[in-house]
Amino acid sequence: MTYMVNKNTFYSNGKLLITGEYLVLNGAKALALPTKFGQYLRVASCAEKKIFWTSLDADKSVWFETEFTFEEIRTAKNFQEEHLIKHTLVEILHQAHLQNPNFLTSETGYIIETEVTFPRNWGLGTSSTLINNIAQWLQIDAFELLRKSFGGSGYDIACASNNFPITYQLDENEKPIVEVVDFYPKYKENIYFVYLNKKQNSRHAIQNYMNKQQFLTKKTATISEITNRMLLSPNLETTKDLLVHHEIILSDILELETVKERLFSDFKGTIKSLGAWGGDFVMVLSKENPTPYFNSKGYETILTYDEMILV
Repeated sequence: MTYMVNKNTFYSNGKLLITGEYLVLNGAKALALPTKFGQYLRVASCAEKKIFWTSLDADKSVWFETEFTFEEIRTAKNFQEEHLIKHTLVEILHQAHLQNPNFLTSETGYIIETEVTFPRNWGLGTSSTLINNIAQWLQIDAFELLRKSFGGSGYDIACASNNFPITYQLDENEKPIVEVVDFYPKYKENIYFVYLNKKQNSRHAIQNYMNKQQFLTKKTATISEITNRMLLSPNLETTKDLLVHHEIILSDILELETVKERLFSDFKGTIKSLGAWGGDFVMVLSKENPTPYFNSKGYETILTYDEMILV
């Protein structure tokens, strides 16, 4: 393999969806926060007309490595590959090629290295940050690339490319409305993020939700109102009430116990599920540092607001 000189680096933020999970798919206004963690994509040229791909974890260890030809990407529908990650990667790059056909007309190949700055099982957006980085590299629409590959509302793509809190909403044509908002809570020292160590598959969670849908117009409007009131909330107590209401609404729709009911019924503070219910991170609002409580329950990854959120 002969390396060429030019090298480009791209970066995208991770994400946390604070309000609007699931119902954002129905047009609810959601509050989302970019995280201090994210993913790099580094691209260099090589003489051979192939793509040599290496993915690094947060500790810089290689967790995935492969190579494929330009032709395999062009004809992805005929691509036979048992390795799910490689197959998915070829599908993403095939969709990117359809958006930018010049991508595979280069006389040189590519050496690509990705590096996440968070443990991959945290659920902060390994896929969305990758898609946004590929879109930056190839100068294509990241939202369209997401739609054609993983699907979902796209809020994670909006976080990937914004360095400030945002609200995110899909209009009647399912086009994203992204607004940078002023969300810097005075009570942020009372906000913690606890990792439940149960990685959720977002695509499966979304499919389960779609199978459960009822007539959700009223509940969608209520979630949007909770998001609006969150932005104006003057104190911890008001925010806690809003998030408890949010949890009750989603619990009813999904026909699932809230995470507090299921795992932490004796906890004195407020616990809000984030993203796909059942795993990844939860947001905790507590007057006292909840670390000893969660440690005693076997949960060791607890981050403060300032440690997690890009502020």
